[in-house]
Amino acid sequence: MKKSFAYAAIGMAVLGLMADPGLAQTAAPAAEAATETAAAAAEAPAYALAADTAYIFNTLLFLLGGFLVMWMAAGFAMLEAGLVRSKNVSMQCLKNIALYSIAGILFWLTGYNLMYTGVDGGFMGSFGPYSFDPVGGNALDTGYSTASDWFFQMVFVATAASIVSGTLAERIKLWPFLLFTVVLTGLLYPIAGSWQWGKGWLSVMGFSDFAGSTLVHSVGGWAALAGAIVLGARKGKYTSSGQVIPMPGSSIPLATLGTFILWLGWFGFNGASQLAMGTIGDVTDISRIFANTNMAAAGGVVAAMALTQILYKKVDVTMALNGALAGLVSITAEPLNPTVAQAVFIGAVGGALVVFVVPLLDKLKIDDVVGAIPVHLVCGIWGTLIVPLSNADTSYGVQLIGIASYGAFIFVTSLVLWMILKATVGIRVSPEEEALGLDKVEIGVEAYPEFGQGSQRL
Repeated sequence: MKKSFAYAAIGMAVLGLMADPGLAQTAAPAAEAATETAAAAAEAPAYALAADTAYIFNTLLFLLGGFLVMWMAAGFAMLEAGLVRSKNVSMQCLKNIALYSIAGILFWLTGYNLMYTGVDGGFMGSFGPYSFDPVGGNALDTGYSTASDWFFQMVFVATAASIVSGTLAERIKLWPFLLFTVVLTGLLYPIAGSWQWGKGWLSVMGFSDFAGSTLVHSVGGWAALAGAIVLGARKGKYTSSGQVIPMPGSSIPLATLGTFILWLGWFGFNGASQLAMGTIGDVTDISRIFANTNMAAAGGVVAAMALTQILYKKVDVTMALNGALAGLVSITAEPLNPTVAQAVFIGAVGGALVVFVVPLLDKLKIDDVVGAIPVHLVCGIWGTLIVPLSNADTSYGVQLIGIASYGAFIFVTSLVLWMILKATVGIRVSPEEEALGLDKVEIGVEAYPEFGQGSQRL
């Protein structure tokens, strides 16, 4: 920076001299002074300047990426509010702000240390609250502010919990869901995350998941699948003859807004997972990640639209929205190395998977209100499995081991926890309460009271 200032000063002096020869006597001493300043800057310790700069930019990356991912909480809330029926909209808004808050507290209380402190190739870290740098801290050995890193990692936890919220909407009780969220964000997610991002046993094996196709999205998807199986489908969703009864959401505009918010937030999700912005190479890679992330989402949308037109003779807007999210989830495991064509392909396959898996779940009578299982679980698996296509340092075998390990751990523990909650406090509202809507019976605040007066609609 000092060198740049000196060179700029010299340049200005020379330009002034060229503009007016009469200024030569004045410009010459200024140029000489600027040269001396540049020489002094050259003698300053370059390492200290580089370390300070890298620390600042790395911290800035975590903070910018963190609040973009936090904005995804709004995206999930709006997506879910749009895809549930009007009598359950307030409940989804409440659950999303509650789970974000719970995730933050639990990840500070024990989650961060479980995920990152003392893992050393093992299966988990240590228990206990996480400590930030002191006020005005300037320890450069970390390369970033510890509070900025905690904040960036914390917002990922809330994303995993939001996936569960959408799948189990419209029939689950509030407090049992939040109890599950406590365990998921405080124990299950951090332990699973430690295996890879905490330099645990899967990291040692060479498993790769750049920004969390499996660590975040499949983890949330497995927990959601277990919950959907234990909870059961919404009343009237499936008939005894096997017919699927459509239950349209309350607002396509809200769902579309939520999708665009998530799309925007994903640039922080994937881009800031570079974890460094202190060099030209880092910034170049972040830019490449942004571009690939965007193109994968676009591929997912186009594939979902084309397939629904071919299969159903009309485009399904909800499939298009989930196609975007499917492309984003699919590219998250490796957004840096693919070419643009590969990114579009990876996203397009994700969009196609959603179109095929949604009716498959209906055949199995697994009721997923917002399509989170196809988007986050299935596309999370796909995105993680395809990493070796563009990353030669990985292998399909190790990727499969990682996928299977996360699936077994999260699905089994979540299934047991859901069954315990069902047997003790109960997890499902009564049929009468479900018919009335959770806004009225669970929290007493309807999102659209002028439309719901006396309504008993299913």
